[in-house]
Amino acid sequence: MKLKIVAVIAVIALTAASLFAFTQKPAAPDVAFSTLQGQRFRTADLRGKVVLVNFWATTCTSCVKEMPALKATQEKFQARGYQTVAVAMDYDPPAQVSAFVARNALPFTFVLDRDGSIARSFEGVRLTPTSYILNRRGEIVLKILGEPDFDKLHAVLDKLLAEPA
Repeated sequence: MKLKIVAVIAVIALTAASLFAFTQKPAAPDVAFSTLQGQRFRTADLRGKVVLVNFWATTCTSCVKEMPALKATQEKFQARGYQTVAVAMDYDPPAQVSAFVARNALPFTFVLDRDGSIARSFEGVRLTPTSYILNRRGEIVLKILGEPDFDKLHAVLDKLLAEPA
């Protein structure tokens, strides 16, 4: 009888632990960002906001195509605590990135991944566009390869922005 009770307790504990493991979201990697204007911040500085970290390049046609929709998304959600951080890949010339941003008047934060360390920290990103959605606690809740379905993205953002920090 005692052995049976111990076995039941063990099964319950293992079930609870596995549920926790599958529901816990990974923390975004702790990286240092440097904007086009030279301002520096870290991943931890983004806590309290819902963030889309978008890896892109000026030579990527899908990346360029999605920028107007990313701009509209930023404008729609920024008042609720949303921020877009666009990370230019290490092979993208800084002057070309700056010219693209100026020409398109994009309202989000652009950073240069000069040595590829940011992309390596985010699971070794090489394919662009690749985006990560971070919740207010700095956890990765979604990874998007390619251009997002913006209706689905907006639904996810609405849900995340309604959650407490």
